Amino acid sequence: MENAFFSEWLDRFASYLRMRNYSPRTIEKYLQTIRRFARYAWLRQNSNETSFDEATFENAPLDADVSVSAALVTDFFSYFTEKQDYKPKTLHRMISTLSSFYKYLYVQGAVVADPMLGVERPRIKNQELKYLKHSQVIRLINTIESERDRLIVRLIYATGVRVSELCAICVEDIDFEEQTIRVKGKGDKIRTVFIDEETLEEINQFIGNKIEGPLFVGQQGNHISPRTVQHLFKQYAPSGITPHKIRHSYASELYRRSKNLRVVQENLGHSSIKTTEIYLHTDIDERKRVYQQYFPLSNGKKEE
Repeated sequence: MENAFFSEWLDRFASYLRMRNYSPRTIEKYLQTIRRFARYAWLRQNSNETSFDEATFENAPLDADVSVSAALVTDFFSYFTEKQDYKPKTLHRMISTLSSFYKYLYVQGAVVADPMLGVERPRIKNQELKYLKHSQVIRLINTIESERDRLIVRLIYATGVRVSELCAICVEDIDFEEQTIRVKGKGDKIRTVFIDEETLEEINQFIGNKIEGPLFVGQQGNHISPRTVQHLFKQYAPSGITPHKIRHSYASELYRRSKNLRVVQENLGHSSIKTTEIYLHTDIDERKRVYQQYFPLSNGKKEE
């Protein structure tokens, strides 16, 4: 297909994302990035200039040809990195957005080559997240006197759910016999998470005779808000420990004991296993065992 323009494909791509149950907020973020790139591409395709003031950029049309080179994409990210101090994670998100867009265009026949295959992602330094070990999480839970707040922290650790997923849980989502909870994740995707007997018993005592409605009730009988959960972490948890870090602790402990990355990925609700990998740590005991077993100076074997 020749002369396919961004203006023609933005709405089609948005419809494609809606079909895949992406949230309106996520779709708008995708479109913002693509529009920005479309304006940059138009200016580069219709001008010999490589630098533009903000007004020129904002007024540029979206009628650029979607067929671009990897070099132009790289120039786009270099240009905006110079204009504004973007964090590597933000650049990763923008690159992922354009990658999704161009995969879609390639499948649809709008482009003959995917320029994103030649674009390198920036390195993220100190990617390992601060998290708590199992014994530390248990100590944290035991210091919380409030029944509700203690159960909130325990439930995040027991299931690995996101804070938004936790807040949306209803009593009827919990299967006490199968020891599972049905949660709604990103893009309204439904998945099943598992829960231990002790946490289930605490839930049972907490809800009493209630058979439906929000598990954790907020204002006016609605679901508790993520902001409330984040606030209680500031109240009880060590500095820097958030609901997301407890989810990280869950992932790290489950992988350390099972070595099953695929199960951890599915339990967390990650669409890509690469997202799961940043949560994981090689346990120091395992590293020591492998070193002593296999390294020739340590295991007493002569070098072969």
